[in-house]
Amino acid sequence: MVDPSAAPVGSSEAIADTGRRPMWHRVVLKMSGEALASSSAGETVDAAVVGRIAAEIAQAKREFDLELAIVVGGGNIWRGTEGAAAGMDRATSDAMGMLATVINALALQEALERVGQPTRVLSAIHMAEVAEPYIRRRAIRHLEKGRVVIFAAGMGNPYFTTDTSAALRAAEIEADVLLKGTHSGVDGVYSADPKVHEDAVRYDKIAFMDVVAKDLRVMDLTAVTFCKDNSLPVLVFDIMRPNNILRTLAGEDIGTLIT
Repeated sequence: MVDPSAAPVGSSEAIADTGRRPMWHRVVLKMSGEALASSSAGETVDAAVVGRIAAEIAQAKREFDLELAIVVGGGNIWRGTEGAAAGMDRATSDAMGMLATVINALALQEALERVGQPTRVLSAIHMAEVAEPYIRRRAIRHLEKGRVVIFAAGMGNPYFTTDTSAALRAAEIEADVLLKGTHSGVDGVYSADPKVHEDAVRYDKIAFMDVVAKDLRVMDLTAVTFCKDNSLPVLVFDIMRPNNILRTLAGEDIGTLIT
């Protein structure tokens, strides 16, 4: 198991606070629940994987002068659409998916605080014993105080994906960008599924309307149109590659920027 207190792969030691400016000041990172799962041991939440991601996030906070919020999905535990497809009531199945995001948020919070990064979980579903209720001004105040904020339970409503929740929260807190971290080895937006089509081309930059017109399913369509309507850029990158969170925040040319 990876020691979560260790520096991320690729760095010899923890980086001291440099006050260096990142590419953006206020950022929302959207990551899928599957990113926290084990690809080999079949664990729903892999402590080593969570520790590695938490260490990178904490390092980014130490190295850069930025405010960071996170939206994590729950697909490693439960997907509302899959439950509905099996005959469950959609609203009930989606509520189960929202609770799954809370489990992931708490796991990530615990890993972040073990490496010294103050963190707050704000839930759209009230559960005062484990998380604060989502209040926009409270979220912004936590960010201003240097805490990482994890938004849990989606929007508290069924029928919406966590992609859409991330877009909404990013707009509400006036984030500069929405970072969408992929987990399946795909490092951006491609002209077709690169796992199926060897000749698929990765875009460095693409317009929201082209994503819609070409049916490039990198995000939920509702989230894509919401980001377009609110002029919120989206950067799609591979979150599973070590140090990519830091590289993305530093403005390195990785992934695909949707504007």
